[in-house]
Order: sequence, then C-alpha cells, then structure tokens
Amino acid sequence: MSYINKKIKNLESFGDQKNSEYIHSKPFPHIVIEDLFNENFLNRILEEFPENIQQIGDNFDNKAERKLSLNDTNKFSNETNDFINFLNSKIFINFLQNITDVEEKLIPDPYLIGGGLHELKEKGYLNIHADFNMHPTMKLDRRLNILIYLNKDWKNDFGGSLELWDKDMKKCEKKITPTFNKTVIFSTTDNSYHGNPEKINHPNKISRKSIAMYYYTNGRPQHEKGLGNHSTIFRKRPNTEDPEGKIEFKKIFGKIYLRKKNKIK
Repeated sequence: MSYINKKIKNLESFGDQKNSEYIHSKPFPHIVIEDLFNENFLNRILEEFPENIQQIGDNFDNKAERKLSLNDTNKFSNETNDFINFLNSKIFINFLQNITDVEEKLIPDPYLIGGGLHELKEKGYLNIHADFNMHPTMKLDRRLNILIYLNKDWKNDFGGSLELWDKDMKKCEKKITPTFNKTVIFSTTDNSYHGNPEKINHPNKISRKSIAMYYYTNGRPQHEKGLGNHSTIFRKRPNTEDPEGKIEFKKIFGKIYLRKKNKIK
C-alpha cells in the first residue's frame, strides 16, 4: 500500500511545486497540506492508536502543558512503525528537502525524542513555545517539525487548534484546526512560536491525536544561532497568565524526565 495519496503522482515534484508557498508563509516558513497521505492507511493507524498512553508513555502535566506522548516504537502497532519508517525514508526526506528552505542535508531522528504519538485528553493543552533546538544525544540542530493530525470531524470549538505566533508574541498569525489527514510542516528556530493553548473541550470527550516527527541537520545558518543551544522556551500570550520560562530535559535510562525552572511550576 502506498503511504501517499494516489492523487500525488511524484512526491519530490510535489515538494518543488509547494516550495514558494512554504518559504513565503507567515509568521515563519510553513505549509498546511490537506490529504497528503493515504486515508485508508491513516484510518488503520487511528484504529490502533494506543488507548493507554497515560500508562505506557510520558505524561506531561504542568502550568505550560498537559499532554501525553509515546515514542517507544516497541509499543507501536506494526502499521504505525511502518509509517514512521516511511517518514524517515530517503524518498520522504527528499520531499522535505524540496519543499523547505533548508539547504543542509536533513537527518531523521530514530529515537523520536519529543516526537511519536501525541494525545491531548479533556482539558489538555500546550502553550505557545519555541522548541528545543539541539538533539540531546545526536547533537544535531533541529530544523523541521511535521505534525500529522488524526482527528475525525474536529471543529474549532473543540479546542486544540495549532496557533502560529509572530516573533514578538503580539499576535496569533494563523490558527489551524487539527482535522484528520491534515499535515503541517514548519521550520524550527528560536522564534518559530507555536502551540495549542486552547484546552480540549470535545462534547463526547474524544481526545486530540497526532503524529509528530522532527528532522535535524549537522549545523544551521549563522543567523539562526542567536540564543545558542536551548531547551523548550514557553512564551506568554498578551493578556493571559501563561507562564514563561524553559523546561530542561535530560536522558536517563532511555526516558525523558523534565526539570522545571524559571517561572514554570
């Protein structure tokens, strides 16, 4: 079975066609693609999405975020593992290379640090932030995020929309509803502020589900090195009580543990 929608005849050429849209999008380079993947395959992944991530994965619960994640491929279904492998394959990375403005060769993350399967249950959220910019073990520069949404019939009123903010944290420039088979690709820099701060409020208590993949390079442009290496940086939206500060992580026995600092508690 092909992982890509059959309407897309050549993935690399499709990336070339979308390059201008990507690099000129505001507030930072990104693109939203509807129906990029084979719907039948994503349906199978959704059907086998783990029901017990809270027990087998990581549970993040503090004033800046309330979410669940699973990056242990041993606990993925065979279909999910196959799809992850495709997203880390040469053909898909070549597509990313063509669609984005990244000149350095992209490198996938076999460890899925911070990535994998994400879930936000009732009242779950993730405040606006800039991502950690250095892989903790491979010591590579984080350059791209891909978010693939798995939510059927999702409406704005249910919360969880992805928000893209300007570099001065004055304005939300774009809100993206996380509907099924919608893919968001964006460049990660010190000021690519994004998140889904509106709490999940589905009338049937259905959770928000997604697949997150991150891509790296060995080095990055000099003008993107303003803050040096840093962990996740949370930012305050205007007229809110959002906490600001960094969350640092360290690798211990194969699992991510969080140490809160600054104003986040």
